[in-house]
Amino acid sequence: MAAVTPAPLRPVSRAGRPLMRAAGLLAVGALVLAGCSSPKNQVTVDPSAPASAGEGVAPELAEFYEQQPEWTACGDLECTTVVVPIDWEEPGGGSIELAVNRSRATGGDRIGSLLTNPGGPGASGTEALETVVIQRMGAGVKERYDLVGFDPRGVGKSHPVECVDGAEMDELVAFDADYSTPEGLEDVEARYGEFAAGCLERTGEVLEHIDTVSAARDLDVLRAVLGDEQLHYLGFSYGTALGATYASLFPERVGRLVLDGALDPTLDSDAIAAGQAAGFESALRAYVTDCQAGKSCPLEGTVDEGLAAVADLLEDARRNPLETTDPERPLTASLAFAGIAQTLYANTLWPYLTEGLTGAIQQRDGSRLLQFADLYYDRDPDGTYGSNTTEAFWAIGCADDRATTDPDEMRASAERMVEAAPTIGRFFGYGGVVCARWPVPEAGGLDSYTAEGAAPIVVIGTTNDPATPYVWAESLSDVLSSAVLLTFEGEGHTAYGRSNECITGAVDAYLLEGTVPEDGTRC
Repeated sequence: MAAVTPAPLRPVSRAGRPLMRAAGLLAVGALVLAGCSSPKNQVTVDPSAPASAGEGVAPELAEFYEQQPEWTACGDLECTTVVVPIDWEEPGGGSIELAVNRSRATGGDRIGSLLTNPGGPGASGTEALETVVIQRMGAGVKERYDLVGFDPRGVGKSHPVECVDGAEMDELVAFDADYSTPEGLEDVEARYGEFAAGCLERTGEVLEHIDTVSAARDLDVLRAVLGDEQLHYLGFSYGTALGATYASLFPERVGRLVLDGALDPTLDSDAIAAGQAAGFESALRAYVTDCQAGKSCPLEGTVDEGLAAVADLLEDARRNPLETTDPERPLTASLAFAGIAQTLYANTLWPYLTEGLTGAIQQRDGSRLLQFADLYYDRDPDGTYGSNTTEAFWAIGCADDRATTDPDEMRASAERMVEAAPTIGRFFGYGGVVCARWPVPEAGGLDSYTAEGAAPIVVIGTTNDPATPYVWAESLSDVLSSAVLLTFEGEGHTAYGRSNECITGAVDAYLLEGTVPEDGTRC
């Protein structure tokens, strides 16, 4: 049996419950060669300028901006920790440490540090740097930048959010919610209420301060500690919202920012869930079309009939969960959807979806889809979870924005999602239940995300991205005053390093020479 390459985690709502804020780690995809050209503009960055990185900060923040972390060897990389305030409104009230690692520039003409974020929210940037990000970078970028990964507050090794044990997480992600009655809705809210109480008990006061705005302020400390006057940054998926938030807070400190797989932070959680429902439906339709054009596809008939077969499978799993190789873990509808979603992040993973659907539809064997669901949730075979990505995903989402908890409004919204996405739309509704009993106040976002005065920012969208639909790249490029839109015409989540040489060349030219792609360039 071939090994499955895990697709990136997760700008999708948790199966059976809606998304708080888009997520997503790096998708895995094959390179397709193509060409494009665009006029040249320049971002002026002087790599030889003296580093007055902490200039102009408030006196009460000086200790954070002026700290000198000690770097130690960690495998082929260097690692350190950087201290930031727990509460940016009261910087003297306690601090936390952020885990940071870097790969030093291999050449002599160094530009500076390039901070990277793989998405989520909840994905570990230090792990991603080591396992995915470095491999995605062009040779010139690796020569001239220190590539830097970091775990945002609440994630990975940076005071991680902790809520439940492995068995409790198993139960939660497998649960098929019933929103059809007031009693069913109450039961779902109670389940997430218990999860939320566990987050506060196990995480403590940091739970109230893991929002995106706080994480963006942390980014500015990282910039200063690394000795850069401006922030050079590459963010994927949710990392684009983090980057856009930074640009809006510190427009004068924006260097070369690339936001790939764009999430527009002005969208509320209901709009994000609706967009993703349509996005995953479109990606699933593209998969079915491709599957039926090949051999041994378990989805017969027309494309619509193939989609109907997937819908029937999900309904079958809801009514009577499928057996798997683990007798204690049958495949529920929620797990089946997570397994399907996992394979839609990149079209190179579609053959694995065919394997999973073949077993589920023809033999009622849910083992393969359960394996994909476990990859999605980062669950290990021994029943433990390899990271806190799921807990952080929900917690950061509840910190940033909370959907309505009014039953009638949730029902109407859910009906619109099913209308837009008949096959999988029901897995994106009722977003308010997750945060309905969240034990700390909502932090919220910014009043404006225009980032007036920022240097040119490159926003990248993929035309059939399931997790961050292309319309979000269009809207984010409109919201950011200095943004230019670079488009990859293709399938899958994010583009740089997994699409074609046109995208790679445009991004590398921007990062290395400051050459800004013409707004509207398509690859």
